[in-house]
Amino acid sequence: MARAIKNTTRAPRPEQANRHDELRVMLEQRRQAMIDELHGRLRGVRAESAQRTPEPPDPGETADVDIQGDIEFALIQMKAETLDKVNEALARLDEGRYGHCFDCGHEIPAARLRAMLFAVRCTECEQTREDRGRSHGPKRDPAGVLALQR
Repeated sequence: MARAIKNTTRAPRPEQANRHDELRVMLEQRRQAMIDELHGRLRGVRAESAQRTPEPPDPGETADVDIQGDIEFALIQMKAETLDKVNEALARLDEGRYGHCFDCGHEIPAARLRAMLFAVRCTECEQTREDRGRSHGPKRDPAGVLALQR
């Protein structure tokens, strides 16, 4: 006997339509802000590299420039990752899956979505996930207490 395939796409209820419209506007605004910021940072990096002198700088100056470049690259990468998350959230919204917890399937509260537009878990499931990660992660002794006891 063939099993029925469960349709995971949810059509928003009328009361959810306004919420989804509001969240879509917020997601699209965030998306545009991320795009604008990424373009601005990339223009800045290009302008800085065009202004560099061809003469070799002293080692201290080179280290400063390298550190600044690394920081700028990390910021660009973080913005690009945020943009990816916003795009994924917009795709889930189009599919009718936005606003539902990946783990338990319950609706994510609107306040959480407004605070973190691309949240994929409700607060409870996210807390459980973080707690699990902490309990399975490496044991740390930040104060060095174990070293003092030896």
